Amino acid sequence: MRRIVVLQFLVTLAVGAVAGWLAGWPGFWSAMLGGLCCVVPNALFALRLFVNTQKPGGADPMSFFIGEFIKIALTVALLGAAGWLYRDLNWLALIAAFIAALKSYVILLFRH
Repeated sequence: MRRIVVLQFLVTLAVGAVAGWLAGWPGFWSAMLGGLCCVVPNALFALRLFVNTQKPGGADPMSFFIGEFIKIALTVALLGAAGWLYRDLNWLALIAAFIAALKSYVILLFRH
């Protein structure tokens, strides 16, 4: 899970660099916010799963579903906060980085 989260962050940085080159600093920060709206909830979800596997009984399906619900709710909340709080938001850069980070695990599938 750690490799996926790190890869998502690296993809976010790459898309942020491209967006910054095309749209300036607002594009860069918009892309970074979009990618982090995916990376942060996934990292917290992975941490939660890791902690639950260290318990004596191990992880159960209910903790997985609760963690997934929290991840989705946090993602929606972060996207809403980015749109509400950042006035120079470039929506195209935000959505592009979000989708790129979300689908970056495909890179790991073709790596082996």
